Amino acid sequence: MLSVATLGVAEDLPGPVEAGWRGMSVCEVLREDAEIRVFRCTFPPGVGHERHFHPRHFGYALSGGTMRITSDAGTREVTLKTGSYFFSEGIAWHEGLNVGDTTVSYLMIEPK
Repeated sequence: MLSVATLGVAEDLPGPVEAGWRGMSVCEVLREDAEIRVFRCTFPPGVGHERHFHPRHFGYALSGGTMRITSDAGTREVTLKTGSYFFSEGIAWHEGLNVGDTTVSYLMIEPK
């Protein structure tokens, strides 16, 4: 697993499960053991995900929509299709906001 130091992130930045939105949790751990962590993050319209980092992970869009993503590369809007997926070696930091009119939900899998 990528460490926070490897990603060049401040040590106090939360991971995706620990980060929430205005004091409310947006991610739920479905399974965690010594080899893997699986969780679901759900963003109704107008709900986001405060700044956080990601270790290496696979993501799958359970329900698509439009998210505004801000990272060190700038701000962009991403329209996700239900059933789309991606793999990332890790993200130093980003934050997001559902700017669409549908609930966006991801299934995330992090190998340990």
